[in-house]
Amino acid sequence: MQINEIKGLNLPNKKDEEFLKINFDSLFSYDFAKTETYEFDIVGLETIIDKEKYESILFDITRSLDNQQKVITINKNIAEPIFLIHKLKENETVYTNSLKIKVAKNIKATIVEVFINSCKNSFYTVNRKIELEENASLEYAKIQDIDASNSMIFTTAINQENSSNLEISNFEYGNGFVVNSFENIINAQNVNYELNALVKLFDDATTSNLIKTIHNEKSSISNINYKHSLKDSSKAVFKAKSIVNETALYSKAFQHCNTILLSDDATIIAQPHLEIYIDELEASHGTTTGTLNKEQLLYLQSRGISKNESYEMLLSAFENKIVDNIKDELIKEFIKNYKRDKYV
Repeated sequence: MQINEIKGLNLPNKKDEEFLKINFDSLFSYDFAKTETYEFDIVGLETIIDKEKYESILFDITRSLDNQQKVITINKNIAEPIFLIHKLKENETVYTNSLKIKVAKNIKATIVEVFINSCKNSFYTVNRKIELEENASLEYAKIQDIDASNSMIFTTAINQENSSNLEISNFEYGNGFVVNSFENIINAQNVNYELNALVKLFDDATTSNLIKTIHNEKSSISNINYKHSLKDSSKAVFKAKSIVNETALYSKAFQHCNTILLSDDATIIAQPHLEIYIDELEASHGTTTGTLNKEQLLYLQSRGISKNESYEMLLSAFENKIVDNIKDELIKEFIKNYKRDKYV
């Protein structure tokens, strides 16, 4: 089965502005042996048909293969995070998975998802819908560790009601082909939305992050913060668009993208973008690209620290700024202690 042979499916094209610099050709033309819906090891989940309208056409890849969506409803405070571990094992397989996460009014929740594989030449297409009711709060962390010859498209749509809080931490560790899409159309007041990410790639890995945020109501905050650590011939694409419309008075919209290139062949394409239609707001965007500070390396070595240790210390200090943004201590400990070989 080839993705580009699915009838009626409108696929992204690298010539489109949104998908510029992302080459889907080899993924969509690959002839997979079979398709399979990845099932959660959780009993009693509600199942619905996903009929929502989304900004991104990437949602339709999953829905063209399976339009059923599982629903997790969190209506009481939970002391520990919910862990969802996805282990892909079958070669030459298209996996699908669709989940709606609903957090009820005044409830605080924490969720961790890990995506990892021990297969070859497989593709995981994942849809996530996050819904937060009034004054709800969700801290969500995701690790994607997809290795070479495998691909993943992770697409997220967010709906936040008044005074809700969403904090997403996204960690990219593999060396496969990954595309993440985050869309949040803010139609409520006093919303807080944070998206922090560490993209740590090696070999020929390619990861693209497509982020769209639209502010339509007063006093909402969006803060997009990405850090890239790129080795070998890896490539990262960062495209963030934040739109603040006339009705979104006193809103705040921030975008930051910082990259360290650890080899001459690593590539970053960073395109932060703001569209502002009012004066009464705070907004900023920026991107930096460089290498580890040579003076700092020399300083550490002058204090008796080896070159390799100095290198790792500076790199860890750069990367750990994303981990340090995590508020839940159990999630922070899990991220710090994560090792791929525990799962494969």
